[in-house]
Amino acid sequence: MHTTTTNGASQSEITILARVLGNDQGQLPPDIARYVLNLGFSNDDKARMHDLAVRNQEDALSPAEKEELFAYAKAGSLLGILKSKARRVLGVKPKTRTTA
Repeated sequence: MHTTTTNGASQSEITILARVLGNDQGQLPPDIARYVLNLGFSNDDKARMHDLAVRNQEDALSPAEKEELFAYAKAGSLLGILKSKARRVLGVKPKTRTTA
């Protein structure tokens, strides 16, 4: 969801929250950055997202479930962006994923 400011600039929840969490230079303070890097979805949330994603591929979601899946996607995007900002502040490289 985007809102429009009086000068016509588009603002997203992600941009607004990043400003709230940031300092005057637009960066996360190091203590907040370390906290953000430890955040993640619970096992219950991961299971729910998986269930919704599988059923979405089968076109078997109700409108409310589609909204829920979209909300999870937005939350995941926000978390990913915040973690990226946190890694930049702390000079931490992202963990590499291995395929099993």
